[in-house]
Amino acid sequence: MKNFSAFITVHAKAIVAIWIVIFIAMAMFAIQLPSKLHGDGFFVEADHTYVTNELAKTFDLPAETIMVVFDQASNKKIENTLKKLEDIEEVHSIQSPLDDSTLQKNGISYAMVHFKNNIDNLPAIVKEVRALVEEEGISVTGGPVISEDINEASQKDLASAEAIGLPIAIVVLLLAFGTVVAAILPILIGVVTVVTAFGLLTLLSGSVNLSIFVLNIVPMLGLALSIDFALLFINRYREERNHSSIAEAIQIAIQTAGRSIIFSAVCVMIGLGAMVVIDVEIFRNIALGGTIVVLFAVLSGLTLLPATMMVLGDRLNKWRILRVKPGGTNRWHSFAGFVMKRPVSIVIVALLLLGIGMIPLKDIKLAIPQVDSLPTKYDARAAYDKLDETFGLGDTSVLYLLAERQDGWEDEQGRKLLFDIQEKLLNDPLVDEVSTIYTAAQMKSPEELTASLKMPQVAEQLKPIIHTFSKDTQLFIPITLNVAGSSSAAQQFARTWMDKDLNVDFKLGGQGKFNQEIFDEIASKIIFAVSIIIVSTFFILMLAFRSILIPLKAIIMNIIGLSSAFGILVYIFQYGHFGIEAGTIVLIIPVIVFCLVFGLSMDYEVFLISRIQEEYQKGADNTRATVDGLTSTSRIITSAALIMIVITGAFAFTDVMPVKQIGVGIAIAIAIDATIIRLMLVPSLMKLFGDWNWWLPFAKKK
Repeated sequence: MKNFSAFITVHAKAIVAIWIVIFIAMAMFAIQLPSKLHGDGFFVEADHTYVTNELAKTFDLPAETIMVVFDQASNKKIENTLKKLEDIEEVHSIQSPLDDSTLQKNGISYAMVHFKNNIDNLPAIVKEVRALVEEEGISVTGGPVISEDINEASQKDLASAEAIGLPIAIVVLLLAFGTVVAAILPILIGVVTVVTAFGLLTLLSGSVNLSIFVLNIVPMLGLALSIDFALLFINRYREERNHSSIAEAIQIAIQTAGRSIIFSAVCVMIGLGAMVVIDVEIFRNIALGGTIVVLFAVLSGLTLLPATMMVLGDRLNKWRILRVKPGGTNRWHSFAGFVMKRPVSIVIVALLLLGIGMIPLKDIKLAIPQVDSLPTKYDARAAYDKLDETFGLGDTSVLYLLAERQDGWEDEQGRKLLFDIQEKLLNDPLVDEVSTIYTAAQMKSPEELTASLKMPQVAEQLKPIIHTFSKDTQLFIPITLNVAGSSSAAQQFARTWMDKDLNVDFKLGGQGKFNQEIFDEIASKIIFAVSIIIVSTFFILMLAFRSILIPLKAIIMNIIGLSSAFGILVYIFQYGHFGIEAGTIVLIIPVIVFCLVFGLSMDYEVFLISRIQEEYQKGADNTRATVDGLTSTSRIITSAALIMIVITGAFAFTDVMPVKQIGVGIAIAIAIDATIIRLMLVPSLMKLFGDWNWWLPFAKKK
């Protein structure tokens, strides 16, 4: 790091110039990112996707559906509206309430506009539909519309979160540094980091599907980490500047705080990387976007930040608003001494508080986000709720059984096999209805169907119905369940039937199957992902601090702290407190918060323990080193954590529920980590374990 730090100080102006060019170039791409984001990322390449694609390709079933909702509309108005929609080139077919009485009830009616498969620009289609039907008493909803509204809401969420978080972050930085220039510099570094990451993601969007949640997760993580890194770096520089030249102070800060930044970033990237083992698109998106923005946070924090500080020199302290005392103030020294005198009592109190937070965790209910991700003020949500209330859309669900038989389905044996499958399905208590050639043609047995097909006139009438459900070797059967597709019962139905022997190869598709695949993929891989994080973090911290106990304690405390944070999250969002409507926890939240915060919390662990280790290696005993380390880092850790809480917690005021829960979850976890764990548990346990903290088997003593 010595050569690297010297290079930065010598070539500071050139480094700043290069970053300015990179920033301008990437900003041109970054503004295009929102238009490149599609879908919510809940996608796994499995049976549901295969069945959906096969039904569209082989049986010409529509790929997407938009529902046009009419409130107290006349038949003429409905007819005129649907005529306009028929002119859209991508429309596959339209189910009109004028032709289907089941689509009308209590003055509310809706049409189902089905679209062809492989539409290149679905958001543009949604805008076109909205423009054509924009009239009082008419609204649109359905998957594509909801997805587009979530995209729009995510962009508004980002703007509102920044409007809330950044001003408060500047205030915290002013309190930490006392000068305007020093307070604004970390914000500028954060903006450069996020914009550059957005630009690279835009370039990658042509080869990678990116979900709309990337728009919130990347700046949330990038701003918070960049500002934290800058805060730690500037603080260490100021300590060294008291007795060194500007260049020397920057070089020492790179060699010390820079080391902590690198270790912290590696821990965060391990947490992000572990998500890749879960084969669900949103985790891979967050892993990719998060890793890119963390990498840029490190690069900008170790190059652009020190180079800019070198160029600024002592102008970093320009426009002083208040005078900030050095890190080792009497207040923090007294606090450190208090902790050292009562380690057992503090450990008991801290664990008791964390245990209380964990209690609601026993009731956690996880769900894949549906239309309820949107607030009711959005037309797509209001229209869907109206349909659900009137027609009970959520009371039932449809699964599709797609079977393949080499000899086809039009011989006698094939017809008998089909009838057997139908009867087995109808015997299941969750099945309300099964659609086959038998139910459509009102045939009660294979024998009756065979006899009818021997009559040419009847056979000619049955042929279109047969080809509706079977073509060549393939057959599909729509299965209507009497439970919602999002229910655990629908998921269990899919699991149970996939294990059945129907004497033919088959797959299932539909919402219940989709949900089952997502849940099972996460359940089957989460232990592996967590193991990667824990084992990797253990060895990295062991090598960093040459200790067995320090990484072991860090991992255990992180798990306890995160469990308490999840419990509080259940209390707020699932029980319904602080003005939040009672609901469920989005399925991905525990995974994302665990993977992100496990790495983020190591930021403070590394910074605190690094300073303690520095003092210990200078010759101080364990207690003295802990007191000095805690004294010199407490203020900066508190400030860094407060900024992280402000940046992520600002998303509590956003509209999209998964983003809201992620922001609040990270903010709660960081708050617990920076206070109860980092300022109370860590120093108390450092005191109790004494020199055993620094024990490493087979290590040579210096």
